[in-house]
Amino acid sequence: MFAVVDILGQQFKVAENIKYYVPRLKEDIDSDVIFDSVLVLSNDKNVKIGNPSVKGAKVTAKVLEHIKDDKVIIFKKKRRKGYQKKQGHRQELTRIEITKIA
Repeated sequence: MFAVVDILGQQFKVAENIKYYVPRLKEDIDSDVIFDSVLVLSNDKNVKIGNPSVKGAKVTAKVLEHIKDDKVIIFKKKRRKGYQKKQGHRQELTRIEITKIA
């Protein structure tokens, strides 16, 4: 069984008892989160496609930790002009585990 869920504007294909990294959520660690915007819901034989979301479908997840992703370096240069700019960025993520798809 799997579902396609919209989490903070990004779509994730999720299954039960699997851990995922999603954009930073406001919930505390060890709290449960319910996602109502399920776009596709599928078990072994049936597939339900929402318009835009499946009515009555919910995905429950548990927040495991809040982390920062690896640093991404942004480097800009214009040759023969003496222009160089270096900037770094670390994205904040939340690690969740899907507990129930209903």
